[in-house]
Amino acid sequence: MLNYLWLIPIFPLLGFAINGLFGLWKVRRTGSRPAKPFIYSVGCGSVLLALLLSLGCFWELIQLDPEHRLVEQELFTWIHGPELRTVSGELVNFHITWGLQLDPLSAIMILVVTGVGFLIHVYSIGYMAEEKEGFYRFFAYMNLFMFMMLILVLANNYLVMFVGWEGVGLCSYLLIGYYIHKKSAGDAAKKAFVVNRVGDLAFIIGMLMIFSYFGTLDFTEVFEQVGEMFPTPEATWGALSWMALLLFIGATGKSAQVPLFVWLPDAMEGPTPVSALIHAATMVTAGVYMVARSTAIYSGAPDVLLIIAVVGIFTALLAASIALFQQDIKRVLAYSTVSQLGYMFAALGVGAVAAGIFHLMTHAFFKALLFLGSGSVIVALHHEQDMRKMGGLKKYLPTTCLTMWVAALAIAGVPGLAGFFSKDEILWRAFSSGHGLIWLVGVLVAGMTAFYMMRLMFLTFYGEARVSQEAAHHLHESPRVMTWPLILLAVGAFLAGYVGLPDWLGPNRFGDFLEPAVQVAYPPPAEALPAAEPLPADEAHHVDWQEIGLTVFSVTVAFIGIYLAYYLFLKHKDKPAQLREKYRAIHGVVYNKYYVDELYDLLFVNRAKGLGRFFSAFDDNVVDGAVNGSATITRISAWLSGQADIHIVDRIVNLLAQFFDSFSTVFRRFQTGLVQRYALFFVVGIILVISLYLYLES
Repeated sequence: MLNYLWLIPIFPLLGFAINGLFGLWKVRRTGSRPAKPFIYSVGCGSVLLALLLSLGCFWELIQLDPEHRLVEQELFTWIHGPELRTVSGELVNFHITWGLQLDPLSAIMILVVTGVGFLIHVYSIGYMAEEKEGFYRFFAYMNLFMFMMLILVLANNYLVMFVGWEGVGLCSYLLIGYYIHKKSAGDAAKKAFVVNRVGDLAFIIGMLMIFSYFGTLDFTEVFEQVGEMFPTPEATWGALSWMALLLFIGATGKSAQVPLFVWLPDAMEGPTPVSALIHAATMVTAGVYMVARSTAIYSGAPDVLLIIAVVGIFTALLAASIALFQQDIKRVLAYSTVSQLGYMFAALGVGAVAAGIFHLMTHAFFKALLFLGSGSVIVALHHEQDMRKMGGLKKYLPTTCLTMWVAALAIAGVPGLAGFFSKDEILWRAFSSGHGLIWLVGVLVAGMTAFYMMRLMFLTFYGEARVSQEAAHHLHESPRVMTWPLILLAVGAFLAGYVGLPDWLGPNRFGDFLEPAVQVAYPPPAEALPAAEPLPADEAHHVDWQEIGLTVFSVTVAFIGIYLAYYLFLKHKDKPAQLREKYRAIHGVVYNKYYVDELYDLLFVNRAKGLGRFFSAFDDNVVDGAVNGSATITRISAWLSGQADIHIVDRIVNLLAQFFDSFSTVFRRFQTGLVQRYALFFVVGIILVISLYLYLES
């Protein structure tokens, strides 16, 4: 199976090509729509084949010795450039191969992407059943996303990873803006596109720095050289720290961390399966994966690790506080996703890489389930998303309610479910590594998470029905093609945590399996390690009880959050309105998301508009003014020169007019207002700069 690793991304690519080209041909040539069974069979079948092959490759990988669980396949030479000189003065060939790499980290990622992705594709058959014109387009875009995401996680070097990185950004833009006639969807797609470009620019600069110092972008070669070129971790800011920081800025864009988190809540304008696949389970975790993949670099930049931990836990707290008061069911889940991503980055920042990836895996199950469950509710209510217009849906949607309870309790950290194990592991690693404040904020966020998830469940499924009369007549459970994926994801949300048991319950097989893929570049010297002696029974007992005590404390906080939600939204339903009135100012600030969007509009969006207005005025007054002024000069010159010289003057002025008119025409082409064209200019500019650099170095 490992020899056919390259087929894993190829299957979804074929699905995209077949659905996209056939659907386009059918519409353009015959004027009819392609048959839906054919479209979803190709779309789902291609992802199923990728899942089966991923399972086969994973099985063969775990049969290998832990030291040899690394499989690389170089498919072809992608870029073969001239010799370049690194910072150290060494001449190296600018040689990039298109290669794939499978190790424990990428193996976990492909199972998450293909497994959860397949269930979401199946769910989409029912959710998108009413779509007519865009049905083939939806499945084509989803398959293209799967291809790009698999390229991202299987890449063996930074440049191939960047292709997948940009590819999932493109697919995100296409799928967020899927409803092309809906202005809010188009605005959200453009917002996601622009905000991600900020992070992507930092990623590009980080890659250039990596090549400048190491002479390669290959993961294995870069990580081997980190310890050689930088013998000790940097005590102050140096080249390694800047590389790490630039890569992390790229991750903040893709994984929606402060300050680049503003695009993710608006991305809920896309269809709900898109929210589940791209903005909960896979694409937004790309930044977490990239930082985990670069553990060797980050282990030499402790200051950057601290920044990652602080940004992550601050993002978790900020997003959780906003989720407390949102009324749109999908926006609650969107801010919850931002918060949980912050948890993952906090884990990476305190050095608990395995715990961060463990939470990434468990989060994929219960958050995808929550989004798909909310989609089932939205379909039943004819696309109503306001929780104030729900209530009492348990008897109409029993399967949706039950499965969402599993996911809600899992993310709340209730013992026995997947979220409990991964979240507890992050909190314990933060505390045991000396980051007490991060642990304390993490516990607070855990309580807030339990509160807003129970609020969502109570407002949606319990209490009196607040649905419209029209919706009440059509309430019914979703079809099996939608409920079976919910059930299977619920099983995952229940069982996935048992592969990573805490130390006081048994061996952490997940951490042991992942360890070879996330080795640090600076292990402690052998002579500094104490002799391997078993701990005294009383000391080991003390360590276990300390972790158990912290676990009990965090679980208690979660249950307090659950009880508060029950008290406010089921037992005393008038209390929330009273509290909102009493603390109106605080509620207004948090409900309006701390006015971050308004602040960004003031600082960046309006400034960009002002710059555009300046260039427009320059075009109208200076360029066009010169053209119009030339006509005036013609008339004045004719009056001064007399009829004898009029033809000469006319000729000169006409030439000037043509010149200024041509200049105006070219200048206007740059001010179209089309984001896609600006992106094209951006890419072309990068290519020209790199080409000039290569030419000068050759």
